[in-house]
Amino acid sequence: MSSLYGIITFIVLGLLRRKEQRRLSERNHNQKRRDKKGRILRNGESQRADGRYAFVYTDCFGKQKFLYSWKLEATDLLPAGKRPCEPLREKEKAILKNINDCISPDGGNMTVLELVQKYVNQKTGVRHNTMANYNFVINIIKKEKFGSIRIDKVKLSDAKAWLIKLQTDGRGYSTIHSVRGVVRPAFQMAVDDDLIRRNPFEFQLCTVVVNDSVTREAITRKQERKFLEFIKNDEHYKRYYDGMFILFKTGLRISEFCGLTLADIDFKKKEININHQLQRTRDMEYVIEDTKTSSGTRIIPMTAEVYECFKRIVENRKKPKKEPVVDRYKGFLFLDKKDMPQVALHWEKHFSWALEKYNRIYKEQMPKITPHVCRHTYCSNMAKSGMNPKALQYLMGHSDIGVTLNTYTHLKTEDAKEELGKYAKMA
Repeated sequence: MSSLYGIITFIVLGLLRRKEQRRLSERNHNQKRRDKKGRILRNGESQRADGRYAFVYTDCFGKQKFLYSWKLEATDLLPAGKRPCEPLREKEKAILKNINDCISPDGGNMTVLELVQKYVNQKTGVRHNTMANYNFVINIIKKEKFGSIRIDKVKLSDAKAWLIKLQTDGRGYSTIHSVRGVVRPAFQMAVDDDLIRRNPFEFQLCTVVVNDSVTREAITRKQERKFLEFIKNDEHYKRYYDGMFILFKTGLRISEFCGLTLADIDFKKKEININHQLQRTRDMEYVIEDTKTSSGTRIIPMTAEVYECFKRIVENRKKPKKEPVVDRYKGFLFLDKKDMPQVALHWEKHFSWALEKYNRIYKEQMPKITPHVCRHTYCSNMAKSGMNPKALQYLMGHSDIGVTLNTYTHLKTEDAKEELGKYAKMA
């Protein structure tokens, strides 16, 4: 009898325990926060009185932030009159992934303009032309709505659309190339700083905008000869003949040419010493800089004709009342009306005005000629003459022979036919 009583007691106690567990479970279940549809809300989630969902989290900097949405899940219907929005839990997923990967959830709350300015501010010790280009790009971004977008909101399609807009607005390919050349490394800096996950500017520019830039072509030997003959015999422009001849026959960069001083011309050895260049900033400040590359520092031998040109230039050099000095350099070969060294702009105008007069006189028009076209022409002529590419690379001051061969040697079908004819005769 006692054993039967024990069995009954055990069963009753078991039933009571199960009932209590169910009661506690139901209580805990009812205590969980739920939305108006009865769905259990996760930690950090809540629903406001107006129906909007919110998620609170702590970012990687320890600051409390909020996310909002009118939808909890993707399957939720959008309340009437509300703008389409991303579901709260999709936003949560992206935020938590960034936090786990130590990526700033809001891109450091930095705009495109602020990012580029930060990038530029770290570029110390650069050439003034480079800094001028940085400021040029910043001024463009300041005028664009794109500049006020937070960097973590910029998608690949946004970056492409902006560059297309710049071209549509009339910006040239070279300008857009410069803009991307600053913006892309700035965004890469943001990636490296864990502010964003991907660089939206990592794409080939030519696949997005049309390259409408005009290639600076070398002129023919015949055109070079006719132009120099015109300059030599013109009463006004003959004063520039020696300088123009040197540019055509040495391939000097115009900044290197303008930086030449009496000390750089060695008449005994018949050599030109190139170890610096002269620039003038937008603020009209004259500065001496190193050559464009380390390969730009070189010694160029003079031909007999170039030698005679330099002799005349030195003999006829203007005697200033006070010798101009730029960064301890003096004795510049070419001076302007104010007894200051002539710079690239001076010679660009000399060529432009002379060319304009030539084309007014002669029916057969001459193409655009600039100091840089002279450099192109020299390189192409030397290549056509069969000069050793490495020797040509040295004379041009290129650090990469690919630049010498691909950029500056404008060989055409006629040149190829001529070369093929030479080898055919040898065979």
